[in-house]
Amino acid sequence: MYFKQILNEDAGCSSYVIASRESKEAVVVDPALDVSQYVELARRRDFHIVLAIDTHIHADHISGARLLAEQTGAQVAMHESADVLFPIRKLSDREVIPLGQLKLEVWHTPGHRPEGISLLVTNPPRGESVSLVITGDSLFVGDVGRPDFGGTEGASQQYDSVQRLLGLDDYVEVFPAHFEGSCGKGMCGRPSSTIGFERRFNPMVQLTRPDFTEAMSEAPAKPLNMTAILATNRGEADLSWAEPKVVESVDLLEVSEAASWLTTEPATVIDVREPPEFAAGHLPGAISMPQSDVASRLDELDRNEKYLVACAGGVRSLRVVHFLKSIGFARVVSLAGGTDGWISAGLAVEGAGKVALPHSGSDRYFHGSR
Repeated sequence: MYFKQILNEDAGCSSYVIASRESKEAVVVDPALDVSQYVELARRRDFHIVLAIDTHIHADHISGARLLAEQTGAQVAMHESADVLFPIRKLSDREVIPLGQLKLEVWHTPGHRPEGISLLVTNPPRGESVSLVITGDSLFVGDVGRPDFGGTEGASQQYDSVQRLLGLDDYVEVFPAHFEGSCGKGMCGRPSSTIGFERRFNPMVQLTRPDFTEAMSEAPAKPLNMTAILATNRGEADLSWAEPKVVESVDLLEVSEAASWLTTEPATVIDVREPPEFAAGHLPGAISMPQSDVASRLDELDRNEKYLVACAGGVRSLRVVHFLKSIGFARVVSLAGGTDGWISAGLAVEGAGKVALPHSGSDRYFHGSR
């Protein structure tokens, strides 16, 4: 068996290449938009990519599955319930995908997304038991995936999916789709683990169903450009340029300097938090543009104008500024310390609450632990 984990540091995402050295067939799981890395790997090792599998419809980055299929002749595969507008090989629960001597068993693990799947990998020449599982956005290292839209139904499904995965043997290696990012707030940052370690030390899996459901029912802040990314990954549009990017440098403005800076600079303040956060208190004159909608609302912005981008603590705004600079907005600045820092400094705010919000949809969702 050939197995390779490929880390996308910018997005905090992992993709995987699994291949049979005997048949030379390969599968790529959760491919990133830059598919050249998989094509080149297959060329070097004389592999033939037969499947591009997405474990779910991604909301935080553009999938490379269809592009990889175009370039290699592979099939795009997802769970049969995936709500997409292009042809796929429909996978069902407990289906076994043969790959030379290898076996990839599909488990339907909804919760983060209704169509979520995990892939159990067995290499019979080495042993008849499952040796590793690719868990998508179900079980993370130190956390579990947040239901995309919150609510008790998604939380309950996630509980069942995680418990099903925890029924695997202790030695089974865990390879999730994320090692940091917007889909879980407590990820430890390691890119892999084992079922036994997570069963013992993952705080989320220690919770009872009621406590788990309560903890998971609150929807996190939506990922950057989620509206455009979901539309692209479903096949509704081709907005690949909305893929979040990191540029070499961005401008930061400390809270201590921001108030005087705004009195001298003709800048518009863009608040990229969720609407409830904005309503509870924001910088005077700020406009609400949740980060999930930035790419979809670019026609409201002028590339020649100056913008100060604010969030809760400065992480979401930093990512938005990186993205805006990457597509030609040269005069964008991120408010370091964010609105929380602004309020803590005793500066004036507008909005009903006029107090700093608890971090219910906060920037912690965009870190993971580092």
